[in-house]
Amino acid sequence: MVGDLPYGSYEGSDELAVATARRFVDEGGCDAVKLEGGTGPIASRVRAIVAAGIPVVGHVGLLPQSVTTPDGYRAQGRDVEHALAIVAEAIALEEAGCAALVVEAVPSAIGAMITQRLSIPVIGIGAGDATSGQVLVYHDLLGYGEGRLARFVRQYASTHDTMVAAVRQWSQDVREGSYPSRDESYGMAPDALEQVRRALAGSPPD
Repeated sequence: MVGDLPYGSYEGSDELAVATARRFVDEGGCDAVKLEGGTGPIASRVRAIVAAGIPVVGHVGLLPQSVTTPDGYRAQGRDVEHALAIVAEAIALEEAGCAALVVEAVPSAIGAMITQRLSIPVIGIGAGDATSGQVLVYHDLLGYGEGRLARFVRQYASTHDTMVAAVRQWSQDVREGSYPSRDESYGMAPDALEQVRRALAGSPPD
């Protein structure tokens, strides 16, 4: 199980990063932690966590925790400068000690280039079919999220409308008094129920 360290819980210092990672392992039962980004101090944070004995998974390309508006969810690395920067970040994260790398929403060719250059597993999400493996958010896969889907999402079911209809029907049944029915309620032996009623009415039970 890989714990995705929340934004703001590791960027401040190596010490903070290690303390947060240890909590995810000790309290959350994680086997590894994941950090987003590869620029600035992130490589240092990775080295510190790895030195503390905790495996780290890196994440480059689109960084969801850093997106502040819906318009920010778009493919990354589609120009030369940005593409080269993402490849460089991936290499730096492997050198810092990452055990695996997530690459999100980059051109397929860039996903392939990263995979070819790294010896660690590269897990793609919207990074083409040449990565070592694939991941997809199950809300998207099962179709029970809302809003515009990313280009790389393939829905294997569409459960949103089904779930909404089910909740509405349940709510209506409650208001109409048809739920819960007798079959959906627990019973009690008549003599025991009578004793309860008498006790509550002030008469001692038999």
